[in-house]
Amino acid sequence: MPGRQTSDLHATSVLLLVVGVIGVSLSGPLMAAATAVPALAMSLWRSGLGALSLLPSGLTASRHELRTLPRRQVVRSCFAGVMLACHFATWTASLKYTSVASATALVCTQVAWVVVIARLSGVRASGQVWRGLGLALAGVLVVSGVDLSISTRALAGDLLALVGGVFAAVYVTVGGRVREQASTTTYGLLCYATSAAVLLVACVLGGVQIAGFSTRSWLLIAAVTVASQILGHSVFNYLLATISPTVVSMTILLEVPGAALLAGVFLGQTPHSRSTWDCC
Repeated sequence: MPGRQTSDLHATSVLLLVVGVIGVSLSGPLMAAATAVPALAMSLWRSGLGALSLLPSGLTASRHELRTLPRRQVVRSCFAGVMLACHFATWTASLKYTSVASATALVCTQVAWVVVIARLSGVRASGQVWRGLGLALAGVLVVSGVDLSISTRALAGDLLALVGGVFAAVYVTVGGRVREQASTTTYGLLCYATSAAVLLVACVLGGVQIAGFSTRSWLLIAAVTVASQILGHSVFNYLLATISPTVVSMTILLEVPGAALLAGVFLGQTPHSRSTWDCC
């Protein structure tokens, strides 16, 4: 019987990983299609709506947990939210400069940064992990067709995506530590709400439009929230309780071919094509 339960748990985790990858794979093409929505505004709304989606259960099941959760974990959750806001802001902006395939490939270098952070924290990765990481990243570059030499504009987008990968690595690593004690709902509520608050301040200070969009733009914002925030980030946050940040980040590498394929089908972007959109 224990073996059967373990098998069921493993199967469930694999299924959730697949759902999460599909969710985040939709993120890039959907946000790239929302050309009328500024990058910071898109980031704000997906964080805010993500927090609102957790609010009903958060007010009931997590009320006691919020009172008893160690202060350190609350601070870590909020810090993860700041990192998530920085990740969203940089990566969403990169989609205005460069192709979905390139931006996705470079932001997915987060797996390398996760391994580096783990090493700096005293966790040694085996040679096999490093070799696998190198092969995986090489495969990402080949599949996506990343080319940093096309234009200065594209290079700026690539750099933004790369920085977004660093922020994502910190966000996932901290989230893994918080999830050792906090539930998905409590952690997600604190993290997403903090991210939304940070992005709201950034939008106000920067004079960024956050409302008055067309119906099509609002539908794309809603689609990004459901696909990437709820089915993507929230699912991965749930899995961080039982799966290491390194494994989760390695799985997210599958987002690269997925996003590239979707961008090719729906946006007509080939791997080497570059966006001509203006940055918001």
